[in-house]
This record gives sequence, C-alpha cells and structure tokens, in this order.
Amino acid sequence: MSEVEARIRARLFAMQDLKYRDFTSKLAPTLEKERVIGVRTPELRKYAAELSKTEDAAAFMAMLPHIYQEENNLHAFLIERIADYDACVAALNAFLPYVDNWATCDSMSPKCLKKQLPRLSGEIRRWMDSEQTYTVRFGMGMLMRHFLDDAFDPAYLDWVAALRSEEYYINMMIAWFFATALAKQWDATLPYIESRRLDPWVHNKAIQKAIESFRIPEDRKILLRGQKIR
Repeated sequence: MSEVEARIRARLFAMQDLKYRDFTSKLAPTLEKERVIGVRTPELRKYAAELSKTEDAAAFMAMLPHIYQEENNLHAFLIERIADYDACVAALNAFLPYVDNWATCDSMSPKCLKKQLPRLSGEIRRWMDSEQTYTVRFGMGMLMRHFLDDAFDPAYLDWVAALRSEEYYINMMIAWFFATALAKQWDATLPYIESRRLDPWVHNKAIQKAIESFRIPEDRKILLRGQKIR
C-alpha cells in the first residue's frame, strides 16, 4: 500500500460509523460487508472537496481498483469536481469498469457533462453498449438526467427499449428511465408501453414506478394500470 493510499484509508476509517455501515451494507447486497467502512455521504463529499485541492487526489484516482466502497465513492465524488469536460469523461472511462455496485454508480453525476450535451449523447451511446453492468446503468442514468427535458429526442427511447439483460440493476434502471420518461415525455413514451416494447418484468416495473410517481396525474395512472401484463 502506498503512503497516499494509507493516508486516505486512515482518514476514511477515522470517519467510520459502524451503525451506518450495517445499514448501508444491506442496501448494496452485491458488496461484501467487509468492504464497507461506514462513512456518511456528506462527510465523504466534504473530504472529496478537501482532497481535490491536493496532489494526493490524482495519485489516489490512479490507484485502481479500490478495496472499499467508500474509496470508490470518494473517487466518484472527486470525478464530480472535475470542471473540464474532456478530463471528466477520461476520468469516467478509467473508473467505470471498476464500479461494482448501484450506490456508487448512481451517486456520480458530474455537473460539467451538461455543458456538452451533443458530445455527451455519443458517450452515453458507448456506455450503454458496454458489457459491464454499471457502465450501462451509468449511461442510462445520464440519459435520464440530461435528455428527457429540452434535449429530448424520441430516438433515446429506442436506445433504452432495445436493451435486453439478465442483470437486475440494468433492468431496474430501464424501468426507472421509462417511468421518468412517462412523467416528462408522456405522448412519446406511452406507445412503448401500449405496444409492449419492453421485457415483461421491466414493463410492469416501469408502470409500477410511474404509478408511484407524484408527477403523473391520476387519470394517466388509471390508464397505465390497464397496461400491466398479467
């Protein structure tokens, strides 16, 4: 272990909350409990802000793979602080193959990406073509976050509808994407439900999540309930 890694790990363990570790380890069943330290997210983000101003940050980000979830989350939060688009995408491409749980994947949303949406859509397409579960999930997450409002194109619905996977965390993100699309782009998205373009489990889960959404009016929820696959 390098001096930088030892320093950072010691700092993380100094912030450890064992009760929080027990709680969070249950939320990420793909991770062994021994790989969770138990550091609350606000403290971890605060540390990322501090670390990003030092030379240790770049050295730490080159030390892949990490052992602990908090090391991965710290890495994700350091990426979020990168202001240059190209540098941020390069850092994401280096890190994404090592992301091994939904919590790390979903916590990472660099603000600089929204400055280059035409270029970002190309990166998203490549991420979604990956064979790695959390790279695909991250790509869909970025598509959902940045391309269901003013930058929406119906083709993006095709991208997600075409995905087929046995991975639970990919299928859950497909459902989440379509539930959000129903809330934001109802007219364009409803035909995908009516024509049953999605895998049956994903189809029903998307409807469930849409019905649970406060952003969808009751008359539309009634229509969606009638679209469930029995």
